[in-house]
Amino acid sequence: MRVLVTGSAGQLGTDVVLACEAAGDEVIGLSRADLDISDLGAVRRVVDEVRPDAIINCAAWTAVDDCEADPERADRINHQGVGYLAEASAAVGAHLVQVSTDYVFDGTKSSAYTERDTPNPQSVYGATKLAGERAAGPDATVVRTSWVCSAHGGNMVATILRLAGAHDRLSFVADQRGNPTFTSDLALALRQLAVDRHCGVLHVTNAETVSWFEFAQAVLEAAGGDPTRVSPITTAELLPARPAPRPANSALSNELFAQCGYAPLPAFRETLPAIVAAYLPD
Repeated sequence: MRVLVTGSAGQLGTDVVLACEAAGDEVIGLSRADLDISDLGAVRRVVDEVRPDAIINCAAWTAVDDCEADPERADRINHQGVGYLAEASAAVGAHLVQVSTDYVFDGTKSSAYTERDTPNPQSVYGATKLAGERAAGPDATVVRTSWVCSAHGGNMVATILRLAGAHDRLSFVADQRGNPTFTSDLALALRQLAVDRHCGVLHVTNAETVSWFEFAQAVLEAAGGDPTRVSPITTAELLPARPAPRPANSALSNELFAQCGYAPLPAFRETLPAIVAAYLPD
């Protein structure tokens, strides 16, 4: 398979490129410096030159709070750019895999969200990502995931370890719950969905739902530290308050993914030690 990976310099794009290369694919990885997906002319030109079998779009503006301050930029990248990729994909017969987010939901449901639940984003980021889902079109694969972390780049694992090295006590919110998802596991699923040209929306995350407080404890424990150093707080106690609202419940059900015949991603605690080890000194 010839695969075009956009946003290839990001934490997800990096692992998607590695997963595709390991499977023997011909991979063309393009960072934002190589291809700005909000530039229609550039997208058309690159896709026509590469003529991939599949495009896995890992390009997005995921700085949730920054999106609140610049909704036009967020829309250009998270919505319009996806539409440009969908148009270019159709022109060369490529299958588009679009990565979306738990932020398309309002977080008020008491159980895990399924693909049948009605989206109701509460932030600019969530609204533009939902618009991007629709711009991808019915023939694309849309994968909603959540709480993405990896063994490289800036993410919550790196943040927790950095804070643990600088402070005796840590505080993390206990009233936001979701599924931590590691890019090394997610990348394998994205590639397989591209191979199969699956059409429609799927939720794909690592298994087990926890709060950020519980996740921080798990990270410290995996690093050989003391998880009791972490204290629970409420979102209302966060200082300073975050500009973008966070869904209180970000849990995504992976039941449909399994019903489609795909092996569920492992529980996040199975992958976590390898991710943590990447950030620890040798």
